[in-house]
Amino acid sequence: MGSERNSTKQVVMGIITAAHGIRGEVKIKSFAEIPEDIAAYGPLLLDDGPEEVEILRLRPAKGQFIARLKGIEDRNAAERLKGRKLKLPRQRLPEPEEEDAFYYEDLVGLKALRPDGSDAGEVVAVHDFGAGDLLEIRPAGAHATYYLPFTREMAPEVDIAGGRIVINPPEELEGPALSGNDTGKHKRRRQRKQAAARQRKQEGTAEEAAQQEPARQPPTDDSSRA
Repeated sequence: MGSERNSTKQVVMGIITAAHGIRGEVKIKSFAEIPEDIAAYGPLLLDDGPEEVEILRLRPAKGQFIARLKGIEDRNAAERLKGRKLKLPRQRLPEPEEEDAFYYEDLVGLKALRPDGSDAGEVVAVHDFGAGDLLEIRPAGAHATYYLPFTREMAPEVDIAGGRIVINPPEELEGPALSGNDTGKHKRRRQRKQAAARQRKQEGTAEEAAQQEPARQPPTDDSSRA
């Protein structure tokens, strides 16, 4: 099941943010864990394909990279690429080296279960708003979603191959989504604050234990539980 899931998934490796100069170069923001590795995987899909681009040269520039792309020779061609996402089929990426690390794309679509085995919905997205990874969960039978900190306490078991994740959703986060109340942008802002505050509290109480584990850099498209 895990290989079937991965065969259809695409990982966003970066985005073309602007044209640079008059010779067809572009600015790229890399989301790779090691940013310069974006040029190491060969041709990248533009958005969902089938168009591809290949990075020929790359040099750092203020948090981004200036890149020369194969076949892009002038500014007009470079301008047309602005805003395009650079993607890679999931199966072309190596498995995470750390046991408790996951690609965002591998988490999206997992069936969420409570510890007693009851249906808790589905992971519809993974976010990082600056305070740690958050799972966006849509409860079974609900249209609304809520944010759950991706920690060992809140998500004690992750089974990518089995397509499931065990979660412990607090009532104050799950309840409004199940009832259909508290929807819209204000809900999302409030939930992000609640989830971030809960995660900060957990990290504070577990600080001594966490010091025994090496901390991971927080790359986009790669996640590890706190």
